[in-house]
Amino acid sequence: METNEVLVLLLIAAAVIIIVLKNRVDRLSRDMHGQATALFNTWKQREYDTVRREQSEVARREAASELRRWRLDAEKEIRRDAVTRSQAVTVGKVTEHIAPYLPEFGFNPKDARFIGSPVDFVVFDGLNDQAVVQVVFVEVKAGSSALNARERQVRDAVKAGRVRWEELRVPSELAT
Repeated sequence: METNEVLVLLLIAAAVIIIVLKNRVDRLSRDMHGQATALFNTWKQREYDTVRREQSEVARREAASELRRWRLDAEKEIRRDAVTRSQAVTVGKVTEHIAPYLPEFGFNPKDARFIGSPVDFVVFDGLNDQAVVQVVFVEVKAGSSALNARERQVRDAVKAGRVRWEELRVPSELAT
């Protein structure tokens, strides 16, 4: 064999070796690229989860702080409202009891009987003079307060004339 032929064979062998090595390098490169991509994606997901957890914790702390601040503000307002309502209820109850002595009452205070619920008074107009002229149901309201549902029902029954007299006789053996 001639030197040229040997050189051609060596070149062909070198080319084959280079092609084989290039294929191996390409395969290794793809494998390394796949591994690098997998590692990067794993790192990226961990970072994402960490940032998300941190942001969630920050949001929770901020929400808890806002809730505490709101509670303090709301508690002051709730207490103020409770005091105002309590005062209104107390004024209303006192007003109910002194109503027969107010000039606007319009009936003899001695004719009025306090019931409290569902109406405040039943007035037996003329009772003190020994001559009852009428029986009047009176509900006392202070300020802008309105009748509740039960008071409206009593009012409507009276206005519709759904009022009657009943007499209950207790057996004499129970009366002694």
